[in-house]
Amino acid sequence: MPRETLTKEQIVQTAVELLDSDGVEGLSMRQLGSRLNSAATAVYWHVKSKDDLVVLAADAVWAEIELPDLDETPWRAAATAMAKGLYAMILRHPWLVPAMSTHLLYGPGKSRHDDHLLAVYQAAGFTGQGAERAMKTVFTFVLGTALGVASEAAWRSRLRRTGGDEQEQARELVARATEIAMRFPRLRAHTAAHQGEEPGLDLEFGLRTILNGLQAELDIQEA
Repeated sequence: MPRETLTKEQIVQTAVELLDSDGVEGLSMRQLGSRLNSAATAVYWHVKSKDDLVVLAADAVWAEIELPDLDETPWRAAATAMAKGLYAMILRHPWLVPAMSTHLLYGPGKSRHDDHLLAVYQAAGFTGQGAERAMKTVFTFVLGTALGVASEAAWRSRLRRTGGDEQEQARELVARATEIAMRFPRLRAHTAAHQGEEPGLDLEFGLRTILNGLQAELDIQEA
Protein backbone atom coordinates (compact mmCIF):
# COMPACT_ATOMS: atom_id res chain seq x y z
CA MET A 1 0.00 0.00 0.00
CA PRO A 2 1.62 3.32 -1.05
CA ARG A 3 2.14 5.94 1.63
CA GLU A 4 -0.38 8.23 -0.13
CA THR A 5 -3.19 5.75 0.52
CA LEU A 6 -2.22 4.95 4.12
CA THR A 7 -3.87 6.84 6.96
CA LYS A 8 -2.71 7.22 10.54
CA GLU A 9 -5.96 5.57 11.68
CA GLN A 10 -5.22 2.47 9.58
CA ILE A 11 -1.69 2.30 10.92
CA VAL A 12 -2.77 2.65 14.55
CA GLN A 13 -5.53 0.05 14.23
CA THR A 14 -3.15 -2.44 12.62
CA ALA A 15 -0.58 -1.69 15.30
CA VAL A 16 -3.18 -2.51 17.98
CA GLU A 17 -3.86 -5.85 16.27
CA LEU A 18 -0.14 -6.61 16.06
CA LEU A 19 0.38 -5.66 19.69
CA ASP A 20 -2.55 -7.87 20.71
CA SER A 21 -0.95 -10.87 19.03
CA ASP A 22 2.78 -10.25 19.61
CA GLY A 23 3.09 -7.72 22.44
CA VAL A 24 5.32 -4.65 22.56
CA GLU A 25 8.48 -6.69 22.01
CA GLY A 26 7.00 -8.20 18.85
CA LEU A 27 6.01 -4.87 17.30
CA SER A 28 8.24 -3.63 14.50
CA MET A 29 7.78 -1.25 11.61
CA ARG A 30 8.71 -4.04 9.21
CA GLN A 31 5.97 -6.36 10.51
CA LEU A 32 3.51 -3.51 10.58
CA GLY A 33 4.31 -2.63 6.98
CA SER A 34 3.86 -6.27 6.01
CA ARG A 35 0.40 -6.39 7.56
CA LEU A 36 -0.50 -3.18 5.75
CA ASN A 37 0.94 -4.51 2.51
CA SER A 38 3.24 -1.51 2.51
CA ALA A 39 6.91 -0.70 2.92
CA ALA A 40 8.04 0.22 6.43
CA THR A 41 9.30 3.54 5.04
CA ALA A 42 5.71 4.46 4.12
CA VAL A 43 4.66 4.03 7.74
CA TYR A 44 7.33 6.52 8.84
CA TRP A 45 5.58 9.22 6.84
CA HIS A 46 2.75 9.06 9.38
CA VAL A 47 4.44 7.87 12.60
CA LYS A 48 7.90 8.94 13.73
CA SER A 49 8.99 5.82 15.59
CA LYS A 50 7.94 2.56 17.21
CA ASP A 51 7.68 4.34 20.57
CA ASP A 52 5.33 6.94 19.10
CA LEU A 53 3.27 4.13 17.59
CA VAL A 54 2.93 2.39 20.97
CA VAL A 55 1.73 5.66 22.52
CA LEU A 56 -0.85 6.18 19.75
CA ALA A 57 -2.06 2.57 19.93
CA ALA A 58 -2.33 2.71 23.72
CA ASP A 59 -4.38 5.89 23.59
CA ALA A 60 -6.69 4.45 20.94
CA VAL A 61 -7.81 1.49 23.07
CA TRP A 62 -9.10 3.75 25.86
CA ALA A 63 -11.93 4.78 23.52
CA GLU A 64 -13.34 1.24 23.87
CA ILE A 65 -14.48 1.93 27.45
CA GLU A 66 -18.12 3.01 27.52
CA LEU A 67 -18.96 6.10 29.54
CA PRO A 68 -22.20 5.75 31.53
CA ASP A 69 -24.79 8.52 31.49
CA LEU A 70 -24.42 10.14 34.90
CA ASP A 71 -27.89 11.68 34.71
CA GLU A 72 -29.41 8.20 34.65
CA THR A 73 -26.83 6.06 36.48
CA PRO A 74 -26.13 6.16 40.25
CA TRP A 75 -22.49 6.85 41.04
CA ARG A 76 -21.71 3.37 42.38
CA ALA A 77 -23.18 1.71 39.30
CA ALA A 78 -21.26 4.12 37.07
CA ALA A 79 -18.00 3.53 38.95
CA THR A 80 -18.49 -0.23 38.74
CA ALA A 81 -19.30 -0.12 35.02
CA MET A 82 -16.19 1.91 34.23
CA ALA A 83 -13.99 -0.29 36.40
CA LYS A 84 -15.26 -3.42 34.67
CA GLY A 85 -14.87 -1.70 31.30
CA LEU A 86 -11.24 -0.93 32.12
CA TYR A 87 -10.59 -4.49 33.26
CA ALA A 88 -12.13 -5.96 30.10
CA MET A 89 -10.17 -3.55 27.91
CA ILE A 90 -6.87 -4.56 29.53
CA LEU A 91 -7.70 -8.23 29.04
CA ARG A 92 -8.30 -7.55 25.33
CA HIS A 93 -5.01 -5.64 25.11
CA PRO A 94 -2.66 -7.15 27.74
CA TRP A 95 0.36 -5.36 26.27
CA LEU A 96 -1.00 -2.09 27.68
CA VAL A 97 0.12 -2.81 31.25
CA PRO A 98 3.80 -3.53 30.44
CA ALA A 99 3.78 -0.56 28.05
CA MET A 100 2.80 1.68 30.96
CA SER A 101 6.14 0.92 32.61
CA THR A 102 8.20 1.96 29.59
CA HIS A 103 6.16 4.72 27.92
CA LEU A 104 4.39 7.88 29.03
CA LEU A 105 0.90 6.95 27.84
CA TYR A 106 -1.42 9.92 27.82
CA GLY A 107 -3.53 11.41 25.07
CA PRO A 108 -7.10 12.34 24.13
CA GLY A 109 -8.41 8.79 24.58
CA LYS A 110 -7.25 8.42 28.17
CA SER A 111 -8.12 12.05 28.92
CA ARG A 112 -11.71 11.36 27.82
CA HIS A 113 -11.84 8.38 30.18
CA ASP A 114 -10.24 10.20 33.12
CA ASP A 115 -12.46 13.26 32.73
CA HIS A 116 -15.62 11.15 32.90
CA LEU A 117 -14.27 9.04 35.75
CA LEU A 118 -13.57 12.19 37.75
CA ALA A 119 -17.14 13.29 37.08
CA VAL A 120 -18.40 9.99 38.55
CA TYR A 121 -16.77 10.64 41.91
CA GLN A 122 -17.71 14.29 41.90
CA ALA A 123 -21.31 13.19 41.35
CA ALA A 124 -20.94 10.95 44.41
CA GLY A 125 -20.09 13.99 46.53
CA PHE A 126 -16.30 13.95 46.60
CA THR A 127 -14.66 17.32 46.03
CA GLY A 128 -11.15 18.57 45.23
CA GLN A 129 -8.38 16.09 46.01
CA GLY A 130 -10.94 13.73 47.52
CA ALA A 131 -12.46 13.04 44.10
CA GLU A 132 -9.04 12.39 42.58
CA ARG A 133 -8.03 10.07 45.43
CA ALA A 134 -11.25 8.09 45.16
CA MET A 135 -10.79 7.76 41.41
CA LYS A 136 -7.15 6.66 41.72
CA THR A 137 -7.94 4.13 44.45
CA VAL A 138 -10.37 2.23 42.25
CA PHE A 139 -8.24 2.63 39.14
CA THR A 140 -5.12 1.28 40.88
CA PHE A 141 -7.04 -1.72 42.21
CA VAL A 142 -8.39 -2.62 38.76
CA LEU A 143 -4.95 -2.21 37.20
CA GLY A 144 -3.37 -4.42 39.84
CA THR A 145 -6.05 -7.09 39.46
CA ALA A 146 -5.53 -7.17 35.70
CA LEU A 147 -1.73 -7.31 36.05
CA GLY A 148 -1.61 -11.06 36.57
CA VAL A 149 -3.65 -11.79 33.48
CA ALA A 150 -1.66 -9.31 31.41
CA SER A 151 1.65 -10.75 32.61
CA GLU A 152 0.61 -14.28 31.66
CA ALA A 153 -0.49 -13.09 28.22
CA ALA A 154 2.86 -11.34 27.70
CA TRP A 155 4.69 -14.52 28.74
CA ARG A 156 2.66 -16.63 26.32
CA SER A 157 3.26 -14.12 23.52
CA ARG A 158 7.02 -14.30 24.13
CA LEU A 159 6.89 -18.11 24.02
CA ARG A 160 5.08 -18.04 20.68
CA ARG A 161 7.67 -15.69 19.20
CA THR A 162 10.58 -17.84 20.35
CA GLY A 163 9.00 -21.10 19.22
CA GLY A 164 8.52 -22.48 22.74
CA ASP A 165 5.87 -25.05 23.55
CA GLU A 166 3.32 -22.81 25.23
CA GLN A 167 1.08 -25.55 26.64
CA GLU A 168 3.93 -27.69 27.93
CA GLN A 169 5.71 -24.82 29.64
CA ALA A 170 2.43 -23.63 31.15
CA ARG A 171 1.84 -27.09 32.62
CA GLU A 172 5.38 -27.19 33.99
CA LEU A 173 4.99 -23.73 35.54
CA VAL A 174 1.68 -24.61 37.20
CA ALA A 175 3.07 -27.89 38.49
CA ARG A 176 6.17 -26.18 39.91
CA ALA A 177 4.14 -23.40 41.55
CA THR A 178 1.70 -25.93 43.02
CA GLU A 179 4.53 -28.06 44.39
CA ILE A 180 6.04 -25.03 46.13
CA ALA A 181 2.68 -23.89 47.53
CA MET A 182 1.95 -27.35 48.93
CA ARG A 183 4.88 -26.95 51.34
CA PHE A 184 2.93 -24.33 53.27
CA PRO A 185 -0.16 -25.43 55.25
CA ARG A 186 -2.38 -22.39 54.77
CA LEU A 187 -1.63 -22.17 51.05
CA ARG A 188 -2.28 -25.90 50.71
CA ALA A 189 -5.65 -25.66 52.44
CA HIS A 190 -6.61 -22.50 50.55
CA THR A 191 -5.71 -23.99 47.17
CA ALA A 192 -7.74 -27.12 47.86
CA ALA A 193 -10.76 -25.11 49.03
CA HIS A 194 -10.85 -22.66 46.13
CA GLN A 195 -10.00 -24.74 43.08
CA GLY A 196 -12.19 -23.87 40.09
CA GLU A 197 -13.22 -20.39 41.25
CA GLU A 198 -13.33 -17.75 38.53
CA PRO A 199 -10.72 -14.95 38.73
CA GLY A 200 -13.45 -12.39 38.05
CA LEU A 201 -14.74 -12.96 41.59
CA ASP A 202 -11.67 -11.09 42.89
CA LEU A 203 -12.68 -8.05 40.88
CA GLU A 204 -16.27 -8.15 42.14
CA PHE A 205 -15.20 -8.52 45.78
CA GLY A 206 -12.55 -5.82 45.57
CA LEU A 207 -14.80 -3.29 43.85
CA ARG A 208 -17.60 -3.87 46.33
CA THR A 209 -15.23 -3.50 49.29
CA ILE A 210 -13.59 -0.32 47.98
CA LEU A 211 -16.88 1.33 47.03
CA ASN A 212 -18.30 0.46 50.44
CA GLY A 213 -15.30 2.20 51.97
CA LEU A 214 -15.72 5.26 49.77
CA GLN A 215 -19.41 5.43 50.67
CA ALA A 216 -18.44 5.30 54.35
CA GLU A 217 -16.07 8.24 53.76
CA LEU A 218 -18.93 10.21 52.21
CA ASP A 219 -21.20 9.38 55.13
CA ILE A 220 -18.58 10.66 57.58
CA GLN A 221 -18.24 13.91 55.61
CA GLU A 222 -21.99 14.43 55.63
CA ALA A 223 -22.40 13.62 59.35
